[in-house]
Amino acid sequence: MDLENLEGVGPATKHKLVNAGIRSILDIAIRSPQELAGAIGIDLNRAYKLYNKARLKLVEMGKLDAGFVPAIEYYKKRMTIERITTGSKNFDKLLGGGIETQSVTEVYGEYGSGKTQLCMTLCVTVQLPRDKGGLEAKAIYIDTEGTFRPERVAEIAEARGLDPKEALANIIYAKAYNSAHQELLVSEVGSLMEKDGYKLLVVDSAVAHYRAEFLGRGTLADRQQRLNRFMHMLLRIGEVYNVAVVVTNQVQAAPDVFFGDPSRPTGGHVVAHTSTYRIYLRKAGKNRIARMVDSPCHPEVEVPFTITERGIDDLK
Repeated sequence: MDLENLEGVGPATKHKLVNAGIRSILDIAIRSPQELAGAIGIDLNRAYKLYNKARLKLVEMGKLDAGFVPAIEYYKKRMTIERITTGSKNFDKLLGGGIETQSVTEVYGEYGSGKTQLCMTLCVTVQLPRDKGGLEAKAIYIDTEGTFRPERVAEIAEARGLDPKEALANIIYAKAYNSAHQELLVSEVGSLMEKDGYKLLVVDSAVAHYRAEFLGRGTLADRQQRLNRFMHMLLRIGEVYNVAVVVTNQVQAAPDVFFGDPSRPTGGHVVAHTSTYRIYLRKAGKNRIARMVDSPCHPEVEVPFTITERGIDDLK
């Protein structure tokens, strides 16, 4: 995966790529040609050639599909996708077995609905043995709202039979202070995932900084363009590195809804179209309800779950 192994990357180009945080062929493949051109100061045509060479190299190594393939071959590839248990059998059933790798799962809901609790639980369950629904892997957690609590993760780990200190050591945490910092952090996760066995990337939440920084309808186009680029980066990371990407999202009230639940996820169609799965969480007394809102293969159903010392859990 070293840059030297890619045709057309000499010492000068490699120096520019490394300075831009692009350290491997996989890092090139998860960026668009426009991003490459801007990052290392080359014209767009050359950036397209560099991007295509990186994708072709990954095809040769069997990490990506080579254009058109028989559906049966894609079906076989789908059967190799791995899943991470949420901690609740009901919740796992909603997802067909758990959170999928090579996809972006968006979880939205009002405050206190369990979004961050789900994220912290997944950081623990991804470390579980495979026969218990885990992948024996590590997690990366990008926190934009300051809600990550390591002591809560330690409690969940201990309740699930893991050593709390070891569980925390297997989680890389970063606090994103603004949208630009958030994008920079995501652009740097590739170098970690390539060598250290990470299988989960959490962004909690994906839209909060964009919502706070881009105010008024005059900034809407710029916000959506930045958000679109960020979400597509997450999609490519999930695909290229075979990891599960989980993002949380806030809600806003729809003023034109007079009956039923007025809550709508923020981010508009940009987030809706780039999320593979959309799950809506809501409170139901002391318990919670998870509803599959959008999925290419799952029905729109609801399941109950609760939050205990084990994190996300089934109702007793």
